[in-house]
Parts: sequence; C-alpha cells; structure tokens
Amino acid sequence: MAYSTRLIIFTLITLIVSVAYSVYVLTVQPVGQHHETWLSEIGEFFGEVGLWLFLLIYGRTLLKLGMGKGGPLQRGLPEYSLQPTMGVLKKVLVQLNRTHNYVGIAAIAVTGIHLLLVGFPLEILFFPLALALIVWQGIFGMFLTFRYSPKQLKKFSYLVHAQLFTGIMIGLFTWFGHLLID
Repeated sequence: MAYSTRLIIFTLITLIVSVAYSVYVLTVQPVGQHHETWLSEIGEFFGEVGLWLFLLIYGRTLLKLGMGKGGPLQRGLPEYSLQPTMGVLKKVLVQLNRTHNYVGIAAIAVTGIHLLLVGFPLEILFFPLALALIVWQGIFGMFLTFRYSPKQLKKFSYLVHAQLFTGIMIGLFTWFGHLLID
C-alpha cells in the first residue's frame, strides 16, 4: 500500500475516533467552563502564533512530499546548498530545512506559554494527548540535533520524528479539543 494511501486511511480513522470522542464528551461528560481573562486573551495570541509555527513545520513536510524529495523516511533530511538553477519552491524548501530546528523549538515554547496562560483542561483527553505528542516530537527532534547522541538513537529518533502521522494527530486533537471548549 502506498504511503499516501496509508496516510489518508490513518487520517480518516483518527478523524472518526475524534468525532466519536467529541460526541461522547458533548453528550455524557460535562465540559468545564472556559473563563476569559486578560491572561487568556494574551494566551490565545500565543496559541495562534503556535498554530502558524506548526503549519510551517508540517507545510515543509507536505512540500517535500509534493516535490518527491525521496521516500517518506528520507524527506526529513536537510539540503544545505542552494543551486543556481533551483526553482522558487526548492529555494523555499531549503530555507525551511535550515530553520526547521528553530521553528520547532519556538513552536514548543509558544505552545507551552499558550497552555500556561489559557489553562490546560485535563478533562478533555485531546489536550493531554496532543501535548504528549508535541513533547514526543520535540524529544526525538532534540536527539537528532544533539551532537553526542549515539548512532542507534539518532536512527531511531529519525524514524520516529520524520513522519507525518504524529502531525495529523496533533492537528486533529487540538482542533477538536478547541471546538469542545469554545
């Protein structure tokens, strides 16, 4: 089965499970009240910045897939040289590859600030799951960039970090979670 087919099937299954859990929460489990304060307003700004940073990170992955940059496991490898005959999309991709680490760190930090200012509703499972996946991606991304990581750990970290399935779950879980509290 092709990677794109597996990705679509996984997305549909995650979407169905998310809808089913959302219906359960709306019908059975009471959702806590969301209080607006000036801190939560600032936190919402950080949440929006975090959203754009995650879109940039996963947009890079989609761009690599769309441009046919290797197989699904090879798409995370950075390209560091600009060739004079490169098209605009390839130049954009090179810049996204160069800044990927920094954007990822910023996305995690901004998400943490968002959670601190807005609050963290533990009663909705989407949020703890999304946070765990974000931390998961961050830890394995860190092992990839750390100079003294053992070779086997770097290989495993690459396999875990350089895939789109986690990004799909993060996106769907945070979207449905925000729908439930709004």
